[in-house]
Amino acid sequence: MSTTKRLWIGLAAVIFAGFAVMLWLGSDLMRTAPPIPERVVTASGRTVFTRDDIETGQQVWQSMGGQQLGSVWGHGALIAPDWSADWLHREALAQLDAVARTKGAASFDMLSLADKAALQAELRPGFRANTYDAATGTLTISDARAAAIAGVARHYDSLFSADPATRDLRVAYAMKENTLPDPARRRELAAFFFWTAWATVTDRPGDMVSFTNNWPSEPLVGNVPTSGTFMWSLFSILFMLAGIGLLAWHYAVWHGKEPPLTPPAADPLKGIVLTPSMRASAKYFWIVIALLLAQIGLGAATAHYQVEGQHFYGINLADWLPYSLTRSWHTQLAVLWIATAWLGTGLYIAPAISGHEPPWQRAGVNFLFVSLIVIVVGAFAGQWLAVMQKMGLTENFWFGHQGWEYVDLGRFWQIYLFIGLLLWLFLVGRALWPAIRRRDEMSSIVGLLFLSTVAIGLFYGAGLMYGARSHLSEVEYWRWWVVHLWVEGFFEIFAVAVISFLFVKLGLVRGRTATVNVLFATIVFLSGGVLGMFHHLYFVGTSMAGVALGASFSALEVVPLALIGLEAMDTWSHSRATPWMARYKWPIMFFLAVSFWNLVGAGLFGFLINTPIALYYVQGLNLTPLHGHTALFGVYGMLGIGLMLFCLRGLRDHIHWNEGWLRASFWCFNIGLALMALLTLLPMGVLQLQAALDHGYAYARSAAFMDRPLIHFLVWMRTPGDVVFAAGALLLTAFVALQWLRPIPEVPASTAKANEQSV
Repeated sequence: MSTTKRLWIGLAAVIFAGFAVMLWLGSDLMRTAPPIPERVVTASGRTVFTRDDIETGQQVWQSMGGQQLGSVWGHGALIAPDWSADWLHREALAQLDAVARTKGAASFDMLSLADKAALQAELRPGFRANTYDAATGTLTISDARAAAIAGVARHYDSLFSADPATRDLRVAYAMKENTLPDPARRRELAAFFFWTAWATVTDRPGDMVSFTNNWPSEPLVGNVPTSGTFMWSLFSILFMLAGIGLLAWHYAVWHGKEPPLTPPAADPLKGIVLTPSMRASAKYFWIVIALLLAQIGLGAATAHYQVEGQHFYGINLADWLPYSLTRSWHTQLAVLWIATAWLGTGLYIAPAISGHEPPWQRAGVNFLFVSLIVIVVGAFAGQWLAVMQKMGLTENFWFGHQGWEYVDLGRFWQIYLFIGLLLWLFLVGRALWPAIRRRDEMSSIVGLLFLSTVAIGLFYGAGLMYGARSHLSEVEYWRWWVVHLWVEGFFEIFAVAVISFLFVKLGLVRGRTATVNVLFATIVFLSGGVLGMFHHLYFVGTSMAGVALGASFSALEVVPLALIGLEAMDTWSHSRATPWMARYKWPIMFFLAVSFWNLVGAGLFGFLINTPIALYYVQGLNLTPLHGHTALFGVYGMLGIGLMLFCLRGLRDHIHWNEGWLRASFWCFNIGLALMALLTLLPMGVLQLQAALDHGYAYARSAAFMDRPLIHFLVWMRTPGDVVFAAGALLLTAFVALQWLRPIPEVPASTAKANEQSV
């Protein structure tokens, strides 16, 4: 049996086993998720909330932006509080204050340390006791707790209205005035927040651990990390070290055993015949640039809200573009422009690989392009109407804002995008089909490219698996199928296959060598990447089995990054293999940047927050976007730009490239991203981590902490990095625009040499 065949069998086994366990973990999550009570009643029999209140409250939360305005269970935006942690802290403090007043003190804070400790010990059992009756669906609470709940609900009613008493908090949280005009909606929102907080502190039946594995850290109620959180964090590090050791052994045994390959004397891709559909794919890259610029502008406004709250340099922007909306568009555009770059690459490269232009291919490419524009404009308009509270809850779900970070699109636009991806799969697949049927050294790479295309087309459908009133744990499970497996998984496999194919076609790598390397890399990546998705789900109702498997396999995600430097060296050697490779210098330089940020953003900063014990304290703090920015743009964004430039090199084959624009753009992107990470996100995240360790998670996200001068100073320190980064985007825009607006014909090498000799 050949090595290639064994690798294909291994890949099939990894995929089958990985997704079998994923589905089992999903069913386990649905079984262990916190129940939604039919009624929340007091000991005296008064109904406080109903199931309809809680589920409608979730819809209300989604309609105002959901995870784009604060967070729940640690998932969401960073400026406003985590509402579940905030409610838990306020409710506990309200009960403690009430008891303290019976003891003659003005508040809990006025008691001695000994009295505080005694009072906390007295009240903790009441918080942690599970009084939910599964037979009747009734959750019974004490009258004292009901009084505390009523007090916290009044606070939220004031906060989400236009009450002057809480205006300073709204400014600190970057909330627009009258976020929820309807008092009934504010009451339902309070019901949802109460339930999310109840799940964080209530012990599972027959256990001494809450439904969220004791997240968040809250000293008042005794929420501390579990023993399993510590244990599986340790084991995950051991698994990572073992994986790195095995990979290093494999690399030492197999790498570099083949004799070096003599590169061709001339560029094999020079003069490639462009088909009509390949030419039509150029407009996708124009849209990439437009979406990137829009994302950067919205990112600047979103970051600035952290220091001015409701204003942008004195302009009352929140009245028209509130924070929850700018952040929604900012995060979605990040995915959309990167995905568009890869969609355009697929449409360009498929006919180039097969040499086959199917009938009506250009029409399909153009139709898909128009559909993408309609989706972006329609979805963003719907989200504006939703956040401005101009839609009903049902209309909001279908056409407005679903409230889920990265998958905020209304369900109608989700379905439309899914159909668009299926069309893209059809267009790329039928163009690739002749190459798939050929039995040559490239067939495995082409086959893997096609399979990644299938996965990209189909796996977005995971975002359609939940409904308007689905359980929060269920939504998080399927949402991360899209964000982790779709964006971080199969797009990367697609890109690796494309890059390997290009290097083979350029004559820099043997087809067999590339096939073995790509298949092996895919196996290694998916071995950790599939089940590693559960590191996003440690605290959303997952059992300890989910934590254990998520921690163990997410640690393996770091393994392929251990040898990233050697991969970068290989890429650099390819770029210098022959003089004509200078034509591809800057696409390859962006691939080198991918290697660097893979190591730093995905590897170093990723593993910084990856273990259960680390994520217990930093989920939703600024160490999370530190990883998010450096990995999403540093890896996938740079990859998208590199692939775009490769395609543009073919589309504008005889046009001279002003490399000065690309050189400046490349370094602006990288320096700007580094400054953003090192001057703002990293120090803010470290300060928040210290606050969470010392005082609990709620304090680290509170206005009391985040509205301090030092934090504002660190936010302002983003400006240099943001300006440099934006300059990189503008320079890239200028370069791409000049390729069509002011094209300069490329001087043939022979002519240039003759002119040089005559001079």
